[in-house]
Amino acid sequence: MPDLRDRTTLRLGGPAVGWVTATTETELVEAVSAADAAGEPVLVLGGGSNLVVADDGFAGTVVEVATRGIVADHDGDDPTCGGVLVTVAAGESWDAFVAHAVERGWTGVEALSGIPGSVGATPVQNVGAYGQEVAQTVARVRVWDRRLRGVRTFTGADCGFGYRTSRFKADRYDDAGGRHVVLDVTFQLAVGGPDALGAPVAYAELARTLGVEPGQRAPLRAVREAVLGLRRGKGMVLDDADPDTWSAGSFFTNPVVPADQVPDGAPAWPAGDGLVKTSAAWLIEHAGFGRGWAVEPAAPASLSTKHTLAVTNRGAARTEDLLALARAVRDGVESAYGIRLVNEPVLVGCEL
Repeated sequence: MPDLRDRTTLRLGGPAVGWVTATTETELVEAVSAADAAGEPVLVLGGGSNLVVADDGFAGTVVEVATRGIVADHDGDDPTCGGVLVTVAAGESWDAFVAHAVERGWTGVEALSGIPGSVGATPVQNVGAYGQEVAQTVARVRVWDRRLRGVRTFTGADCGFGYRTSRFKADRYDDAGGRHVVLDVTFQLAVGGPDALGAPVAYAELARTLGVEPGQRAPLRAVREAVLGLRRGKGMVLDDADPDTWSAGSFFTNPVVPADQVPDGAPAWPAGDGLVKTSAAWLIEHAGFGRGWAVEPAAPASLSTKHTLAVTNRGAARTEDLLALARAVRDGVESAYGIRLVNEPVLVGCEL
């Protein structure tokens, strides 16, 4: 039985009491249902890219989602058809699906290239980057409801999407897991053919890289390659040879606060109801935590040398080393600016 460190991008976490690898939807539902009936905690594991697991491991059953399948409602070869509905099994690799969409000329997820993890995890966090979020293309999410013990389907409008959140993240079953186990996700994507343009570029850094103005469009393949290049430069594309990528991606979400709480000089974007979203990376850097910062010299965990939002395992860290680093950064930002950063990864058996 593998330790969770072997299945998480942070390479942290001890053993589980039980482990089931579900390759079919039936196996997935049966494994979760059996553990629930026995009163055992369940950790539903996708790509392991958004988890911080305790050194002691998980006192329950890990159900690893290994389902596969990408099914479109038509072949999408005719760009005059307007759009395509694509249903993707929860266990599919997210980036592999994005690559598939780009190759087929399906538009709407290209700026989400290079994000690790599984398709089933994307609606839970409402994954987003470079001006796109999955909320923009999710048509429906089919789940196993652990409370009602049945399959349910939520339309995109019913998913409760917000900034890095959804009803699937908010609705809890117990302390170990959420109420809804994602079975598959259906995306509604535009169809543009093999030379398709991507969606209007909404992120200034990406627009500059592509040589277009914000709001203009660029070829799908160019958008994907530009995003992958930007992410690699920030250590946000997994690489076994690069400890800067041994992370859970951005560890802290960008805080949403009243406008008068934003420090002078910090970026601010309207968030509705008199609130603005500011940059966690800006706050971290200006509070004195630069790239590569560690609690002490040669510590086994540090901020990435490429991006201050990534908390990284340098190869010999334990979970507590990583959490000590994250606490120091969080508390330092709060002391400097009165803004308390919130972790994005799910903490399993540990606290920040």
